[in-house]
Amino acid sequence: MSVLGTLTRRVGHHRWFGAAARLLVPADRVVGRLTRGRVVALGLIPSLVITTTGRRSGKPRSNPLLYVPDGDAYVVIGSNWGQTHQPGWAMNLLASPVAEVDVKGVRVPVRADLASGAERDRLWQLLVTEWPAYRTYVQRAGGREIRIFRLVPTGRGAPAGPPPAG
Repeated sequence: MSVLGTLTRRVGHHRWFGAAARLLVPADRVVGRLTRGRVVALGLIPSLVITTTGRRSGKPRSNPLLYVPDGDAYVVIGSNWGQTHQPGWAMNLLASPVAEVDVKGVRVPVRADLASGAERDRLWQLLVTEWPAYRTYVQRAGGREIRIFRLVPTGRGAPAGPPPAG
């Protein structure tokens, strides 16, 4: 891991970091689009761009997100930097679990499975290992359920082989 990546993980707990990062999301979307998903979050943390269908508009909505791999799937969390409201992309997945991700320049159709119970606990541990600040975000979220999704590749572009255990 780079020195800058390590520093980013250390300051991720601070309230100012979340506020600053939210301001950078539009620029991150542009960089992700220009690099066709090869550079997201300045390459500091494992990131993807998810494209969901807007639950009200029906239009494609793209957002950069940190992810952790889990077998052939991608795990993402609706932390919204610890804000008290759900992120729009998570609400979109609840309305329609079909989405697409760009990971390192590869576009993959996925189905979002909302994690619960022991599976959620397992995925939570993967996420906080990658980004420890998620623990702080839970405290800031004011009791809001922070949703965890496992994005499972489907159809065209899906990795070959049996589905991951879990």
